[in-house]
Amino acid sequence: MKPSTVTLSNGKTVVMKRSQTPFVVLLLVVLTIAAGKLTGFNIVELFERLPALWVILEQLFNPNFAYASKLWIPLLDTIKMSFIGSALGALLALPMAYLASSNMISNRVVVSLSKFFLSVLRTLPTLIVASIATFILGLGTMAGTVAIFMFTIAYVGKLLYEQIENADMKAYDAMLSVGMTPLQSFRYAILPQVLPSYLSTALFSFEGNVRYASILGLVGAGGIGLMLNENIGWRNYSNVGMILLLLMVTVIVIETISETLRKKLI
Repeated sequence: MKPSTVTLSNGKTVVMKRSQTPFVVLLLVVLTIAAGKLTGFNIVELFERLPALWVILEQLFNPNFAYASKLWIPLLDTIKMSFIGSALGALLALPMAYLASSNMISNRVVVSLSKFFLSVLRTLPTLIVASIATFILGLGTMAGTVAIFMFTIAYVGKLLYEQIENADMKAYDAMLSVGMTPLQSFRYAILPQVLPSYLSTALFSFEGNVRYASILGLVGAGGIGLMLNENIGWRNYSNVGMILLLLMVTVIVIETISETLRKKLI
């Protein structure tokens, strides 16, 4: 198909480029069909199994409130696991971020190794870390706490060293010039600049970790996730609905408190 031309009122002719939309749509259709073939996706089977989905949803939206009395201790374990892992991880993230900041550490090897360590931690899925921890430490909340701890170091550390590298260095350089050590200069010149964002990031990480902790029970890491995995295995979806409802309320409460604190910090 040749490009079309349009004649303007002034007599000039403009060549209109042919639209690539049909080719893009065709390519997307071909790739979608190919992906379905490779993954074994069957849309006919999907629609045939829809009635089973409605049965499950009906049970989920009719939670067993009598089961709630058995969930308070596992829920508290999940919150404690998330809080301890988040708090310790955020604390250790501070020295790690300091070592990874190129404007604080002049040794390129130390900076590169610190950034590489944080990158490795970020690439490790929390479930995999929890699985390894349960193999070493045994089943229970200790393994989940370790997994959350390692994720928090990577998450908070990455954001924090970027904030440190973008901090205003004038006060830092002035303090060095009057005889303060680099650590003292960091304490009084850089830390006050990044502290609100650092605390806000730590609180945001805690919010997310409560949700992540709820699925760590899938690998035996304790908490309410263990109850969730057990009831899914027994196809007891009314109990699953109660667990999800309790988790939703807990997460909303924690997010509301955390958001209020973050607004005061920023």
